Amino acid sequence: MNTQRVVPVVVFLHRGDFPTKLSLGGDAGTYLNFHFLAYALPRIPAREHFESPNLVARLNLPNMAYGPEEKLEVYAQAMRGLTTLEPDPERRIKYLDFIDIYAALDENERIVYRQRYPEEVAKMTRFAERFIEEGIGQGEARVLLRQLTLKFGPLPEPVRARIESADADTLLRWSERVLTADHLDEVFGS
Repeated sequence: MNTQRVVPVVVFLHRGDFPTKLSLGGDAGTYLNFHFLAYALPRIPAREHFESPNLVARLNLPNMAYGPEEKLEVYAQAMRGLTTLEPDPERRIKYLDFIDIYAALDENERIVYRQRYPEEVAKMTRFAERFIEEGIGQGEARVLLRQLTLKFGPLPEPVRARIESADADTLLRWSERVLTADHLDEVFGS
């Protein structure tokens, strides 16, 4: 008989006592019984996971146990985990929001954080700016591709690739030329 081993774990974000099983059924009886391991993050010391290579643990540092005087260090360690363990820019933005929501820094704490952790602030600022610029560039490329397709018909793959790899200034120059060009070659001329 081929069996698979499953260890169900339920993570709770709030303090309290939690069940370790769930039964599903009705008046005629119970149909499914689930037993699981229950972990309440507020009972787990954040400091024990500051250097964790586990992205989920690092992102959840603000949900773990720490003293008020450690709040900024917890936030900084969560941010370091995010920048070192998550390569995908889309996920970084999403997880950045997650950390911010659960850390709930007030404006004074943000000011102190920027003073104490300038490297992390600079790194996240550069990342955010680059992510926004890439998004704008992709949007500009999509608009230009659409304009050219509407005016000249289906585009050859080399033209599409050239547009998708162009910088923002070049895309702007090409999009201006679309208005007066009679042939596709006129858009890309020097």
